[in-house]
Amino acid sequence: MLLDINDVHFGYQNEVELLQGFSLHVEQGEFVALLGPSGCGKSTLMNLAAGLLNPLRGGVNFGGHPLHGLNRDVGYMTQGDTLLPWATVAKNITLPLELRGVPKAQREEKLDKAVRLVNLAEHRNKYPSELSGGMKRRALLARSIIYDPPMLLMDEPFGALDAQLREVMHQELLNTVARTGQSVLFITHDISEAILLADRIIVLGGLPLRVLEETEVPFGKDRKLSEVRTTKTYADMEVHLRELLRKADALTKSKQH
Repeated sequence: MLLDINDVHFGYQNEVELLQGFSLHVEQGEFVALLGPSGCGKSTLMNLAAGLLNPLRGGVNFGGHPLHGLNRDVGYMTQGDTLLPWATVAKNITLPLELRGVPKAQREEKLDKAVRLVNLAEHRNKYPSELSGGMKRRALLARSIIYDPPMLLMDEPFGALDAQLREVMHQELLNTVARTGQSVLFITHDISEAILLADRIIVLGGLPLRVLEETEVPFGKDRKLSEVRTTKTYADMEVHLRELLRKADALTKSKQH
């Protein structure tokens, strides 16, 4: 097991505990999507996995070891554009390696591999202002994977993109993690996105947060997203998850008031 959030209690100051004995795990190479209403605590789980938050009780283990402080074995990609505007694409992507003191020759080697993985090789010397929205997402993905972390934490990374561009990035992401063998913990509000990308979908809701249902997605690692959308399984899952998400939303709102 790569990530094990085990019997965790967590709450922000002067608020009701958001998590009370909550558990979640991700296996090596698994793509897990967290689906739930806004404000239910999905990003809190992500920040616990990243070591940005510490549980009040219970434990977070990563790679079989207790996590204390910042988790340097994950790549973290959010919805925001966190590229440095004054640095080239290449400089932005290799920044995590520079911070780790990786020698220049090794940085260049890893950069070549990363930009090829995300189809950005021709744009490496451009600045962020010269990139389209999709290219910026690719650069952020490359920066997340360049130091070969065993897991990617992705908090609505494609939420700001239009539908067509999201489709392209969905396939890009799946192709990339298939090549690297990385695990992914992925937050989304989008039911279709969860079905298209994940091996397993965890539907969350309530306060304290709880798992309403875990759904295995049967499409396999080598899925072609254009084909997945046309299947009856996809349509049935979408209907089921939409109903479940309505319940999760109602449950969360009733607990918040």
